[in-house]
Amino acid sequence: MIPSLRILLALGLLTASLGAPAQPVPIPDAPQLTARGYLLLDHDSGAVLAEHNVDQRLEPASLTKIMTAYVIFDELAKGNLALDDEVLISEKAWRTGGSKTFVEVGARVRVEDLLKGMIVQSGNDASVALAEHVAGTEETFAALMNTHAERLGMTRTHFVNATGLPHPEHYTTPRDITRVTAATIREFPDLYAWYALPEFTYHDITQANRNRLLQQDPSVDGVKTGHTEAAGYCLVASARRDGQRLTSVVMGTDSENARLRESLALLNYGFRFFETHNPFPGGEPVESIRVWSGQTRELPVGPARDLYVTIPRGRYDALSAELEAASDITAPVAWGDVVGEIVVRLGDTEIMREPAVALADIDAGGLLRRAQDALLKLF
Repeated sequence: MIPSLRILLALGLLTASLGAPAQPVPIPDAPQLTARGYLLLDHDSGAVLAEHNVDQRLEPASLTKIMTAYVIFDELAKGNLALDDEVLISEKAWRTGGSKTFVEVGARVRVEDLLKGMIVQSGNDASVALAEHVAGTEETFAALMNTHAERLGMTRTHFVNATGLPHPEHYTTPRDITRVTAATIREFPDLYAWYALPEFTYHDITQANRNRLLQQDPSVDGVKTGHTEAAGYCLVASARRDGQRLTSVVMGTDSENARLRESLALLNYGFRFFETHNPFPGGEPVESIRVWSGQTRELPVGPARDLYVTIPRGRYDALSAELEAASDITAPVAWGDVVGEIVVRLGDTEIMREPAVALADIDAGGLLRRAQDALLKLF
């Protein structure tokens, strides 16, 4: 027998209570920062825990390279590129100003070295070299970046280069940059691990990771710094503590110390006052519902994907959930068909609705079963 939503939540409460505080933690207002725009969200649930100007167009500077790397990761995953492929360094790549990996014009450099140079050292020369290798020109690569941005729902973003060097039509928002960050962590976890490298050496030149938060907080494993005079000092940071991952974005601070201080303030606030749970794993049944005219009468249903909820710390016992099933489900039913919604509440407040899908195929029953069910439905 499949346990009910109420029983499943109760089981989760028993587990959670072993390490939860006895009383709910009062939630103060989020820190007020000096950044032009900032955002703190839970990676798994997508819950926004702090925000300011999250949809305002801002210059991303080298935060751009999060998307540049994402495109390269995608090309690697598709088999269009290999880490051992050698890239011929053009004069344009060699001459690109700003931070450098110090590749030499005419040299052949492995994709892996260029990626690490871009991620760890923020090398503009490495970024341009990769862009030209994948798309022929940096301009064509930028068009590819915009295609991925549109697919990821980055509706207020436009790229014109692979580096983040200033251009009036090169912009993003705090909300949009979290979308490509989340996609990177979710889709390419092995390659994302490079964002935590403390340093990288190329051509006998060792440069430390520009994200100094990696040294200040061991839970931080990424992501990327950015700075130009117009953009100010920017930082996307992601950290994992006790199974919970939070991602922060600060854009447009006035110093390197400010971006570090304000990023850490957001992360500490989020981890201190919020907790994330996965009460209903994807693909696992949470209820059985009646199906008419099928070969069987009971259909297991549940969420298609993991259902995460982020709540104030210590309030798990205030969670409740119910299944709102469609009123008349008739076979045939296919795995994945939406047959209702799982509604999650915290106290009296609805905090989430997730489609409930069929977790089995049920073919139409024979003539006798259909006749029986037709008769039963009359009463």
